[in-house]
Amino acid sequence: QVQLEESGGGLVQPGGSLRLSCTASGRTFTCSAMGWFRQAPGKERDFVAAMTWYDGTKYHADSVKGRFTISRDSAKRTVYLQMSSLQPEDTAVYYCACYSGSYYYVTDYVGSWGQGTQVTVSS
Repeated sequence: QVQLEESGGGLVQPGGSLRLSCTASGRTFTCSAMGWFRQAPGKERDFVAAMTWYDGTKYHADSVKGRFTISRDSAKRTVYLQMSSLQPEDTAVYYCACYSGSYYYVTDYVGSWGQGTQVTVSS
């Protein structure tokens, strides 16, 4: 199983920015794609963004499109989430995901999860 290590969460004021990082480790890299989900207290874990490793195709949820950007460093097996214009509604635990399938908008095809990193947007 792939192990995912996340970092970059924290407290930021509305309108601010954060950059999350997630590095995959293991003998082999088996993720068809890597991405990000988020979960606020009492709510479901929702899709944020994903990026395929085969061809670099990017997917972003409508709620973050234009504000968040997913990227990768293939050599380092690392995926990033650059978050700008953060709003209180973005407050959640953000989870890195390694996909075993090709449908990226739900959790069903996630093979491995990161431990989660807290992002809090508050004035």
